[in-house]
Amino acid sequence: MKLCSIASGSSGNCIYIGHASTHLLVDAGISGRRIEEGLKHIDVLPAELKGIFITHEHSDHIQGIGVLARKYNIPLYGTKETFAAMQNGKTNIGKVNASLFCPLLPEIPVTVGDIEVMPFSISHDAANPVAYEFRADGRKIGMATDLGMYDERIRMHLDGSSLLYLEANHDVNMLMVGTYPYYLKQRILGECGHLSNDAAAELICRLHHKGLKHVVLAHLSKENNYPELAYETVRAELLMKLGQEALPSLMVAPRDTLSDMLTTD
Repeated sequence: MKLCSIASGSSGNCIYIGHASTHLLVDAGISGRRIEEGLKHIDVLPAELKGIFITHEHSDHIQGIGVLARKYNIPLYGTKETFAAMQNGKTNIGKVNASLFCPLLPEIPVTVGDIEVMPFSISHDAANPVAYEFRADGRKIGMATDLGMYDERIRMHLDGSSLLYLEANHDVNMLMVGTYPYYLKQRILGECGHLSNDAAAELICRLHHKGLKHVVLAHLSKENNYPELAYETVRAELLMKLGQEALPSLMVAPRDTLSDMLTTD
């Protein structure tokens, strides 16, 4: 399998995952035009997409959903609660043909083309949000963003990943001394908020195994984090706990540009 982050962060998220002739997106939280341009750079036509897997209904994850679905008749996968929230009039995705909605149940896998996808519940302030495992040819991509906390169940879903795409949203000190109002700071720090750099580092250490090839730090806050800070915080923890020889490849998903194409091979 292969993965390319098209956009990542509090202003928009979209990730490409592919294997053989199967092309998928996770979320479409930027404009349809930007997604089309991103796919063009990796030689994928939007009409070749076999599905868009939606984590939850917040605008930075669904902004381009309506345009892509209407233009290319792409199936949309997500929980029924997410679909209901997308259609409640508070989002701007417009009308989407109901036949394109493919409801998912957490813990029940679905197979799309050559890829098996397992949705699992996460803790976030949305309507039944999920994260995903992707499996093909004995390899696994674990992907989890927008989770205020992790527990043993979430750890088990991410365990054994060859490629891990994980939220490192904020630096706690930057958040606490920043300009956000108190209620928003509490939301971000709470169990339905976002993972900090430190929490991400701790989880990655717990998930480490010799088959973990790549770790991508994702969904960074523009106001409460820096790519260099997230990278160095996580790398320092991995070095201390694992040692230099055991370190996987570590990178930060760019906010507005494509990442390198990473593979599980």
